[in-house]
Amino acid sequence: MGNGETRVRGVAARAGGWSARHRWAAVGIWVLFVVLAMGLGSAAGRVDVKDSDQMGGETHTAATIVEDAGIDEPASETVLIQAKDDSLKATDAEFRAAVTAVVTAVEGTGKVTGVTTPYEARTVSKDGRSALVQFDMRGEADTAGERVEPVLKAVEGVQKEHESLRIEEIGGASMMKTFDDAFGDDFKKAEYSAVPVALGILLVAFGALVAALVPVALAITAIMATMGLMGLVSHFQPMSETANSVMLLVGLAVGVDYCLFYLRREREERAAGRDAQTALRIAAATSGRAIVVSGVTVCVAMAGMLFTGIAEFEAMGLASLMVVAVAMAGSVTVLPALLSLLGERVEKGRLPFLRRRRKNGASEGSRFWTAVLRRVLAKPLLAAAVATGALLAVAAPAIGMKTENLTLDQEFGDSLPIVQTYNRVNEAFPGGSDPAEVVVKADDINAPEVRAALADFRERAVSSGASRGPVDVTLHDEQNVALVYVPLVGGSDQGKAGESLDKLRDDVRPATLGKVDGVEAPITGQVAGSKDFNDQLVGSVLPVFVFVVVFAFLLMLLSFRSLTIALTSIVLNLLSVGAAYGILVAVFQHGWGASLVGAEGVGAIITWLPLFLFVILFGLSMDYHVFVVSRIREARLRGRTTRDAIQHGVVTTAGVVTSAAVIMVAVFAIFGTLSMQSMKQMGVGLAAAVLIDATIIRGVLLPAVMALLGERNWYLPKWLHRLPDLTHDETPEAIAPAARDDEGERVGV
Repeated sequence: MGNGETRVRGVAARAGGWSARHRWAAVGIWVLFVVLAMGLGSAAGRVDVKDSDQMGGETHTAATIVEDAGIDEPASETVLIQAKDDSLKATDAEFRAAVTAVVTAVEGTGKVTGVTTPYEARTVSKDGRSALVQFDMRGEADTAGERVEPVLKAVEGVQKEHESLRIEEIGGASMMKTFDDAFGDDFKKAEYSAVPVALGILLVAFGALVAALVPVALAITAIMATMGLMGLVSHFQPMSETANSVMLLVGLAVGVDYCLFYLRREREERAAGRDAQTALRIAAATSGRAIVVSGVTVCVAMAGMLFTGIAEFEAMGLASLMVVAVAMAGSVTVLPALLSLLGERVEKGRLPFLRRRRKNGASEGSRFWTAVLRRVLAKPLLAAAVATGALLAVAAPAIGMKTENLTLDQEFGDSLPIVQTYNRVNEAFPGGSDPAEVVVKADDINAPEVRAALADFRERAVSSGASRGPVDVTLHDEQNVALVYVPLVGGSDQGKAGESLDKLRDDVRPATLGKVDGVEAPITGQVAGSKDFNDQLVGSVLPVFVFVVVFAFLLMLLSFRSLTIALTSIVLNLLSVGAAYGILVAVFQHGWGASLVGAEGVGAIITWLPLFLFVILFGLSMDYHVFVVSRIREARLRGRTTRDAIQHGVVTTAGVVTSAAVIMVAVFAIFGTLSMQSMKQMGVGLAAAVLIDATIIRGVLLPAVMALLGERNWYLPKWLHRLPDLTHDETPEAIAPAARDDEGERVGV
């Protein structure tokens, strides 16, 4: 058990040993890699996901037709003019004067084109109290939000002159500007505050500034390198801003976690009396191995997103996979070099108000887990039953999960005036703010049969009850494309609007445009996009689920050479994900405790979140599982009984798992404070799942289940003994003879 050098095998051990011996070379290579990745990525530029690639089904087909035809749909704006009481109607002189004033004001800015009055376009509500002035912004639709301010000010000026009327603007450009102003800095603050939060927690965990800075520095450099790599990879797989934010979240979480595991083990070994070289070698062979196993598992889970066929998910999956791989590589290469260079100086900047860790390296926090473990191991069946029952109860609400793309009022509530305008427009003109768009492509759009079918479609869209009109048609003669805008009955009610969409797709279109040979007429729009996205996502759930679960199972099987460990790993992770789903549904769909996170009235889970959470959580939860089980297995190899090994493994990892979980929960919770409900849902779901995973799963259920299984934890059928042996990265200490089962076979620990 001394400091004698014992040869160890394995990628992590060899990488750590080489880095410790060639520390300046290792640091230099890492810095060069980061600089080169950033430089090449910056030079290559980043290609982002196209709108036409973000959706599936008819929505994708419609976007492709418009894109191929070279039609640049402008950002459309609408000004709602509405009487505040029943005394004024759209036919009154004062109302008409306000309409004229709005038209004159917006045209006077020079920023708009195609202004139509409600009297020309028949956009007057049935009760006569509301009317719409419509126009398009000049220039690119993507940047219209940057040019819309003069128009908004012009409309505000008209409002001041007509106090008896409500005059408000809404549209793609004005919403873009409002959200950028209200929430653009929100995201940046969340991203920037994540680093100080992580650093603060690490300061408490390590009690020394240098030790706390090392994980943060490595995580940040891993993120910087990945940002550069994203630019290069985007020319093969387009990226996105969402993928960038997810990459930052995941990169910070796993980067800090991996360093934390490594650094805590190295300090623990030094505190136990080993010299710096031996302590580093042990950390490389043990925590280093756990990092590699965990990192590969997380990468496999992230790769599951590539099976969705949805460009945004593919971008998120690939970006997350890359940052995990980079963080993993950095943790087992440059981190040992840094620790070798720093030596005892890693303790510099010690905070005086935090006590030194005890000499044996045990954390003070393990006292709590020692007490918990004593009770769990005393009655493992009761502990397993209670923990499983509690998790199943928490997961129960997930059975009734309802997913949909959140409407504007669901996403932002009534916190913004423009949301109130959106609701007023929808109330006066159901479906008018989010009409269905029929993209009609023909060999000759002006052919008599095509024009007749278009006219028939307009008439039947209203007579069928799918729309109350007006149904507008915009012809693009040169491209032989027509765009038909159909306000759907149901408005912002996704359920009713979905029924109206089904009427258009299943009844109206086949009876009109569908009878003309050579005509394509995919139907898109906000409601159609939500339905098509949901359908594609539902279709991808099974292949993604199977891929992630099967590969995670195989990795656990190869890494621990135990069929039992592999099976229990999958079951425990599924319980953790199920509990997270249950919390999401309870809070955001049923509203239980919703006021605590500012989520009143959402009523649904954003469509993309369940699959995203499954992939992310299944990967991240392996961090703790691999780390804890590796420590248990290590203790078992040293000759401890399985029960003693469980006690030792859980208690000695309690401090690092707690610190890592607190960092993850804190970082994810920051996103739960954002104003957008979709970001709240993501933040709350991730934070809740990590908290459950690090406490109930790893602290109670895992040890209880392992205690019940006893020696069967290490069971590997004889027919699987030919599998590759990836368990050789063991601690360079005297290892007791391996235990044997009743048949004399070596227990596969």
